[in-house]
Amino acid sequence: MYKNKITQALLISAGLTVAATSFSTIAAEVPEGVKLSATQELVRGNGTEVASLDPHKTEGVPESHVIRDLLEGLVNQDADGNTVPGVAESWETTDNKTFIFHLRKDAKWSNGDPVTAEDFAYSFKRAADPVTASPYSWYIEMTTMKNAAEIIAGKADKETLGVTAVDANTLKIELNEAVPYFVKMMGHTTVKPVNKKVVEKFGNDWTKPENFVGNGAFVLDKWVVNERIVLKRNTQYWDDKKTVINQVTYLPIENQVSEMNRFLAGEIDITNELPNEHFRRLQKEHAEDVSITGNLCSYYYGFNNDKAPFNDVRVRKALSYAIDRDIITKALLGQGQKPGYFLTPEITANFNPVTPEYGKLSQKERNEEAKALLAEAGFDSSNPLEFTLLYNTSENHKKLAVAIASMWKKSLGVTAKLENQEWKTYLDNRRQGNFDVTRAGWCGDYNEASSFLSLMQSNNSSNDPKYNSKAYDGIMAKALSSTSDVEREKLYAEAEKQLAEDMPIAPIYQYVKARLVSTKVGGYASNNAEDKLFTKDMYIIADK
Repeated sequence: MYKNKITQALLISAGLTVAATSFSTIAAEVPEGVKLSATQELVRGNGTEVASLDPHKTEGVPESHVIRDLLEGLVNQDADGNTVPGVAESWETTDNKTFIFHLRKDAKWSNGDPVTAEDFAYSFKRAADPVTASPYSWYIEMTTMKNAAEIIAGKADKETLGVTAVDANTLKIELNEAVPYFVKMMGHTTVKPVNKKVVEKFGNDWTKPENFVGNGAFVLDKWVVNERIVLKRNTQYWDDKKTVINQVTYLPIENQVSEMNRFLAGEIDITNELPNEHFRRLQKEHAEDVSITGNLCSYYYGFNNDKAPFNDVRVRKALSYAIDRDIITKALLGQGQKPGYFLTPEITANFNPVTPEYGKLSQKERNEEAKALLAEAGFDSSNPLEFTLLYNTSENHKKLAVAIASMWKKSLGVTAKLENQEWKTYLDNRRQGNFDVTRAGWCGDYNEASSFLSLMQSNNSSNDPKYNSKAYDGIMAKALSSTSDVEREKLYAEAEKQLAEDMPIAPIYQYVKARLVSTKVGGYASNNAEDKLFTKDMYIIADK
């Protein structure tokens, strides 16, 4: 499969002035000799119905897939995961604390208005504003943007955020701390711009097709809830001349078997996943369509640390130890997933994890330790532990939940009642703490360990397990303020050690991204660890 050949990586180190003027444009580049289909329409499975298309009110991967086509931030990624220009055509910094972004003058909203620095200033302030109630407001704080923490806590006005529109095409962002990977962070969904005029006119209805105004390569055309989202090409997009696809449709299919069957029938070009039980057959009979890539994501179960008996570390450790990760990764999944004993996946840049002691034990030894811990906590055959395991509707999640519940029953005599909920309800209940144990997954917002480890800080609004550790917060505070890469890596390892000691979550496996991709899809980014796929980079090849 053809891949864009923009390989220049973004390099930022303390004290170094960085500019991006030498980067190439990222857009569909059709190799010479490839014949394009007369119909340039792409259909993608998206796993579930999106909770929202407002970038400041979302937190999930399904939403980001669609928003990535509709809205463009300061930077993008190329097919290899390198950071490349988006609305900002260049940027510079001398201290990694003050960043100047130069916006391209031909960037426009889909209604023809120019995209300005003020649009970004407004959007960042909106994301941080408590009134917006963004589930990802913590991300603004993570950047260490000036006054972000105070604004999010309701102690300062949003207008004091460290972001300034110097002029229409120049954006200045000031941080409290030097953050060497800050530019990478600007590719995330939460820091994409929205059109102030449209948002203020229509309120929450601004994301309806008849009201929607975006600045991405595509614009919202139709949205039939639980059926499809259709995007059409945005002719106002600054690089529209290099876009090949005219329409992309996202289908919210939660059942992986149904999605697979529609792919095999030619109705879908790219699936969101593939059913685990059909993996080996698909690899044998449709090898040319099976795509397996490394993925910057971790799969885990979160314990409700605020709720008895999960406020007892012995209970949390017992349940975690009794999960046979080898059976899950090799027998149930078998696509290259790795057993998870830490939150941060090994694929993460500049991260060298140390396997915790429990990860070095045999499963038999872990089970024995788990029984002892559970007995210490007061649970045995005369007082068995019972609780509910929450997961979002998905056949793959269900199969793992059934398997893990069986492991708990067999090894510990524990009964886990399984409860599945549709995506939006599941997210709401997780956020509100309405669960005992919950399935969860986390994909890096940028390729750096803090993108995972910050999730467990007590002030992170996405810390659904409600883990609150002064020791952990202290380690992360040191790491995030450190200007030494070596010191930061050591502190990240220390943070993982603390998680293994407190076990607020049970890491289960490190993802790979396994899906079906039609051979007629060109420009598919098969080497992007964050699975950031831009429809504008793809094209449909004519049937041979």
